[in-house]
Amino acid sequence: MTTADDLEDSAAPLIEHLAELRSRLIRSLLAFVVGMVICFTVWNPIFDFLTRPLCTALDAEGQDCGLIFIALEEGFFVAIQISLLGGLCLSFPYIGYQMWRFVAPGLYKSEKGAFLPFLIASPFMFFLGAAFAYYVITPLAFNFFLGFQQGGVLTDGPDVTTQAAGLLFQGSAKAYLNLTIKFIVAFGLCFQLPVLLTLMGKAGLVSAAGLRNTRKYAVVGILIMAAVATPPDVVSQVILFTVIYGLYEISIQLVARIERIRLADLRAEGIVGEDEDEFGNPLHPVDEDEKP
Repeated sequence: MTTADDLEDSAAPLIEHLAELRSRLIRSLLAFVVGMVICFTVWNPIFDFLTRPLCTALDAEGQDCGLIFIALEEGFFVAIQISLLGGLCLSFPYIGYQMWRFVAPGLYKSEKGAFLPFLIASPFMFFLGAAFAYYVITPLAFNFFLGFQQGGVLTDGPDVTTQAAGLLFQGSAKAYLNLTIKFIVAFGLCFQLPVLLTLMGKAGLVSAAGLRNTRKYAVVGILIMAAVATPPDVVSQVILFTVIYGLYEISIQLVARIERIRLADLRAEGIVGEDEDEFGNPLHPVDEDEKP
């Protein structure tokens, strides 16, 4: 029978965990605020860096690079938006460290060794995807969009001269920033695919055989994602599909490697036999016709 003392003893560790969680969250929030303030002081160079693909595309069209403010307060909110994104990027390593310090005491040594590589690989893959979006996809996208510009054309008729309407890019700074951040974040998340699938394989939620069997569905899903995440430009869509599908195939190999290591450990401990898989099933089951 549970007594009042037992309830108090079980509640004490919970209160300690909540207090530690509160402390970790406060430190993470302070790190984010510090990173945001730092980025706010240098938001102009960051904005110049983010607009470089657009300026390069406009220069190829023979146009000056310039964005406009549609609303009076738009410039301020552009600076705030850049500060939020930059603050998150600067503080993310420290936030990840605080998360690790909170979770690590409850993990076994083997679990720590398994979880830590994923904690390191996740931000690395995100920044790799963001760099791919910035240096490869956005130039292709902006060249595609700017291709729809057209200058006014004079048409001479028998009695009157008319001028056709022209299309010239005069972009909003806020709209451009939203589009660029969308590309960067979307590709950063897409590059998390190997980390996610490998972590799921480590937990036994997916298998290499299952990923191979669902390959055709993955191809359809990646095609849809490439069509949604990129402009209606065949070149950028093919590039994105090739990269994401390559990451899917790499994920299969990583999950298969985890399964081989896990099976070798189980065999070394004598839990399964040499002719059995990790679940104890025969590797080469006998057909019904071959049974004596």
